[in-house]
Amino acid sequence: MESTHFNALQSKHAGLERRIAEERARPSPNEVLLMELKRRKLKIKEELAQLH
Repeated sequence: MESTHFNALQSKHAGLERRIAEERARPSPNEVLLMELKRRKLKIKEELAQLH
C-alpha cells in the first residue's frame, strides 16, 4: 500500500515538473500559476521525504 502511494506521489511530482517546464517555455508564462505549481510540487516532495 505504502509503495503504491509513494509511486503515485512520484508520478504526480513528475507531472508537475512537466507542467512547470511547459509553462516556463511559453512566450509569457503565468507567474501565479507557476508559483502554485511549485508550491504543490514542494508539498509532494515533503510528503515523499516523510515516506522514504
